[in-house]
Amino acid sequence: MLEMFFNPRAVAVIGASESPGKLGNQVLANLISSGFPGQVYPINPRAEKILGLPCFKSVLDVPGPIDCAVVIVPAKFVSGVLEESGKKGIKGAIVITAGFKEAGPEGAALEQDLLCIAEQYDMRVIGPNCLGIISMPIPMNASFASGTPELGTIAFTSQSGALGAAVLDYALAESIGFSHFMSLGNKADVDEVSLLDAWRDDDSTNVIIAYIEGLKDGAAFIEAARKTARNKPIVAVKSGRTASGSKAVSSHTGSLAGADTAYDAAFNQAGVLRADSVQELFDWSTAFAYQPLLQGNRIALVTNAGGPGVMATDALERNGLVLATLTPETEAALQGVLPAAANIHNPVDVLGDAAADRYGVALDIVLKDPGVDGVLVILTPQSSTEIEATAEVLVERSKTATKPLLGCWMGEEKIVHGTRILAKNRVPSYPFPERAVAAFGAMYRYHSWLQQPEMTVESFEADKKAVAELFAKVREDGRNTIGDTEAQAILKAYGITTPQSAVGATPDEAAKLAAEIGFPVVIKIASPDILHKSDVGGIIVGVQNEAEAREAFGTLVERAKAHMPDATIWGAQVQEMVADAREIIIGLNRDPQFGPVIMFGLGGIYVEVLRDVAFRVAPMSRLQAEQMVESIRSYKLLTGVRGQAPADLEATVDTILRVAQLVVDFPEIAELDINPLLVREQGKGAVAVDMRLILS
Repeated sequence: MLEMFFNPRAVAVIGASESPGKLGNQVLANLISSGFPGQVYPINPRAEKILGLPCFKSVLDVPGPIDCAVVIVPAKFVSGVLEESGKKGIKGAIVITAGFKEAGPEGAALEQDLLCIAEQYDMRVIGPNCLGIISMPIPMNASFASGTPELGTIAFTSQSGALGAAVLDYALAESIGFSHFMSLGNKADVDEVSLLDAWRDDDSTNVIIAYIEGLKDGAAFIEAARKTARNKPIVAVKSGRTASGSKAVSSHTGSLAGADTAYDAAFNQAGVLRADSVQELFDWSTAFAYQPLLQGNRIALVTNAGGPGVMATDALERNGLVLATLTPETEAALQGVLPAAANIHNPVDVLGDAAADRYGVALDIVLKDPGVDGVLVILTPQSSTEIEATAEVLVERSKTATKPLLGCWMGEEKIVHGTRILAKNRVPSYPFPERAVAAFGAMYRYHSWLQQPEMTVESFEADKKAVAELFAKVREDGRNTIGDTEAQAILKAYGITTPQSAVGATPDEAAKLAAEIGFPVVIKIASPDILHKSDVGGIIVGVQNEAEAREAFGTLVERAKAHMPDATIWGAQVQEMVADAREIIIGLNRDPQFGPVIMFGLGGIYVEVLRDVAFRVAPMSRLQAEQMVESIRSYKLLTGVRGQAPADLEATVDTILRVAQLVVDFPEIAELDINPLLVREQGKGAVAVDMRLILS
């Protein structure tokens, strides 16, 4: 699909330079020094030879075919050289030049011209404003990065070229190998979705990692990531978590950053592991790249120090892992080979005077235990510690182990040669137990995601025509807001249970309706202009008789006029009072990247005070909706505490799925709140008693 970039036979460097300090010289030098086996053609109308290679005035002058062009000319000339490249039959262009969308309106216009020419000639474009690309299986370094990484199985894409350059330098120092490196820049054409599709079945890649500032098409990303994550893990860092960070992203590469909660939800559903830092990105990806996948959450610790073992044990619980319980046979075998003072229970303490061979025999025994899914080996530099030899022991066991082995060589000056041995031999090592355990945690989360069935979306019968007609009427009235009075019809159209409800235009009508529904009732102000009724004192609960109903009508109208004199008042909405139920909120916010993002949490005061909510992107499966409900901190309040009966979670999930279908069916719904959804005891259903909706 992107073969012209990953395995080109010939590359042209348009804007190649004789001056060592210029990008055109650095890119050409990298291509040559990386050992690229294909043809390299420098393009510069004012030079005869560059770095010993014959130079051509234009790609049109090159006698042979060219698969890929690296473009390093001023922005105003890029469209012209792409036109020539298209005529030459070049199918891939890496535009390193900056000065496009990220520079303002004029640059954005130049970028659009670039894209139009590429589409005309069926040409794929990486960039503009990028560092370039590296493909190590060839090998080929078509970037201006200072250095070429080792061959490995990690494919890395970065929207930021500068960050990519720093990461490459870090990888060189840590002996981390790459299969591919791709700097995307402004992503005029090739983006993360393109790369996920290309790397999904790439035999040279075992792990995909990404630095992301923003996505062009969130729905396409979710789909591509979900498919790819079934084949290999994806680990991503998404910058712009905070409001100020998001603003910085927009000014940096012209990306429109979506709400951070939407990215969390999308990554969760697509099987993408979200790291909080570049450090975590590599902590996790090296574990995936170098070790077998963790098949469970039971971890054994082998250590020569008790304190770090305790630290690791604490970290296990925080990461959803457990300390493995060793079998009696394992403990007996350990007792037979370790000193009497050693601890044969997990964590296995081989004592501070342990030499490499003692680590080796303990490892051999622990790895055979059927109740152990992974092993963390901790070493602290003590007077008898054989640091390098113990590293060699871990390397040897790692070659044959079917369970993941991670190292934690604690210290700095004394252990550096041991960690280099581990790095050179592709055994992940971490300076602190918490980082090693976090890597195991990422492996277990990915394993758990793989166990989930393929996503299927349920479809409910719905009266779409009724909803469309209501929306049309609202538009005709010059409104885009829909309050609870009208919203009841929308909920009913999608099979969501609502309380008995009707609007009375006068006090007497309200009293009559209340008697028909049955006391006690709730009476609310009915107005298309008042969405937040509680803000104006527009709700009275527990109305017991007709006299109270008439009085409530007058009170509500008086309060509404006092707060909003110009509001249209339809009267009062009389509603069945639902008792003995938990308050839930289900909401929608339409994210710029991912579309409809559904929110779930405890309603009423809880959502405002605790902000204990969860998010998922619609559409979603029933399992994803269940996981959303279970993920809030106060979930146990729904399952029943201190003798309280469990809430009807099946009805809750059912309502979430129906709302998800509604907002997918009608993209014009910009915001929606059901607050509260009153959830009765298990088996007794849920009732949506108040809803507001805003059309785009």
